[in-house]
Amino acid sequence: MTRFVGIDPATKTGFVARDLDGTLLRAKEITGIKADTPRMVRTLHDEILRHLKPGDVVGIEGFALDAQDTNKVSSGCNWAARMAADRVTGGFISPRPNQLKKFVQVSEWVGEPGSKKRLKGKEAKQLVIDAVFDHWGYRAASDNIADAYVLSMIAEAVYRVRNGQQLEEYPVYQQEVIMAIIDPDTVKKPKKPKSKTTKRRGKPAAGDSHTQNAEQTILF
Repeated sequence: MTRFVGIDPATKTGFVARDLDGTLLRAKEITGIKADTPRMVRTLHDEILRHLKPGDVVGIEGFALDAQDTNKVSSGCNWAARMAADRVTGGFISPRPNQLKKFVQVSEWVGEPGSKKRLKGKEAKQLVIDAVFDHWGYRAASDNIADAYVLSMIAEAVYRVRNGQQLEEYPVYQQEVIMAIIDPDTVKKPKKPKSKTTKRRGKPAAGDSHTQNAEQTILF
């Protein structure tokens, strides 16, 4: 039986599983055994492993800051989820945190241009909980479960579009997330401005010379 699974890795890992009809089968937080970090990560992996089934379509939230996560515990939880999913299902998608928020039209920035402020902590987390309820009528018990619910919906959307469902059946903001996962090349990347320099060029012979340095090893 195909299930759509969302996993939000953290010390309290959100786990949501839904069936093909959208029925919620499981929504819980998984913690592992909180002794020391290695044991917590290992037992978290084992517990996630027990909750997954072959044939699951899985979405796991990606690392923060484009995989440059500096929180070692958070990284360990994320790898625990990834290894468990890879072991049971052979693969998963990994929407980035900003893609998760975009899928439910959430922004952490509020206010007018020029005077915007960024929400933090409980305020920011509450936004996703409220957005999940607004989109699908489900009131999550925690922000971790809310994130996992969105991830399960992204996993389902990507699965269905890959299997023939029309992309246009989804709102435009969700279409952009779906296509960014299915075909990242469709996403336009902003051009980096050319860096300006005030340095003067050296003499032509010195500035553009290809003469080999004495220290370089001769390759031919």
